[in-house]
Amino acid sequence: MPFTGKATYTAGASLPEIAEDVSDVVSIVSPYETPLLDHLGEAPYAAQSTFHEWLEDTLNPNSDIIDDATWSDPASDASFDVEHGSYFQVGDLVQGQGSSEVMLVTNVSSNTLTVVRGYGGSSAESLADNQVLNILGNAALEGADAPDARFTNRSRLGNYTQIFTAAVRASGTDLAVRKLSVADELDYQKQERLRELLRDLESTLINGVSASSDPQGSSTVRRTMNGLIPTINTNITDASSAALTESVLNEAMRGIWSSAASNIDTIVVNGFQKRKINGFITSGRSYEAQDSTYKNLVSVYESDFGVCRVILSRAVPADTVLLLDSSRINVLPLASRSFHYKPLAASGDYEAGEIIGEYTTEIRNESAHGIITGLATA
Repeated sequence: MPFTGKATYTAGASLPEIAEDVSDVVSIVSPYETPLLDHLGEAPYAAQSTFHEWLEDTLNPNSDIIDDATWSDPASDASFDVEHGSYFQVGDLVQGQGSSEVMLVTNVSSNTLTVVRGYGGSSAESLADNQVLNILGNAALEGADAPDARFTNRSRLGNYTQIFTAAVRASGTDLAVRKLSVADELDYQKQERLRELLRDLESTLINGVSASSDPQGSSTVRRTMNGLIPTINTNITDASSAALTESVLNEAMRGIWSSAASNIDTIVVNGFQKRKINGFITSGRSYEAQDSTYKNLVSVYESDFGVCRVILSRAVPADTVLLLDSSRINVLPLASRSFHYKPLAASGDYEAGEIIGEYTTEIRNESAHGIITGLATA
């Protein structure tokens, strides 16, 4: 027979006699990971000004571009123009890219080179406008005076700091009442706002851009910093809506290797392109009957041009892959301005403050990094 005595359900649906049973855990589903910031790690030093600067240098170039569309005989002309005559000196051995012919430079006049064609018994071959001309090296005469000094000028680059801030405010009553799963409402709000600001810092590191006018900031202009995508402008591969494949990725890395002494060690992608990279290994994998786990994950990509950790970040645009030399990237706080809580004066029955931090990104040698853009996203 059914139970007819006092039971919990006899109090009705609202259960007014039963104490609440609420978990001590507040569950958060909103994304707040900062994988690229975690990978780069703590800054080795702090910025000392709102405009942080660094110096960069290059070696004297060892290649140029032929700039001459007026050949009378491209296979025998001993004089032709290049884009930068200052790159060359008498005695240079030069060779057109893709050609086996070696030439000896005998005179440099402005941007015009005079050469010995088919030097050293090599066979003369046709040259072409816009063809790369590589400098193999210079041959000096025995006993000759020292050549004119050649040098490069260091360049001075920089990035502005950006202030990240979020307000925290709670009423006196809200701080006094007993809360479910939260011991201190003010501390809880601090943690929430800090997670949001770190998330924003990672997104700005990747996508941020400085103001085009008054980038130093003013009473009406907010000072912002350049991120990775706006800064990298040398090694950009346009995929023209093609899917990401290993050949596309490897060719982009080869291009960076060709132009810079860079060690690409980080690939940063969003979810769609990460799945494409994972797919590189799918066709070459086999399973046996006893295998019960299917694993399709690439965390490290190793090629001739670098061993790269693959970072999954929501802040990267869907059609983009970042190829980075992490040793040349630092996210720097302004001195004494890393994220911290600053109490504010209250004019009423509440506690107020703000989480505040000021950061910039140091991206040295932008040609040491690369971007693949315009990838298919469906």
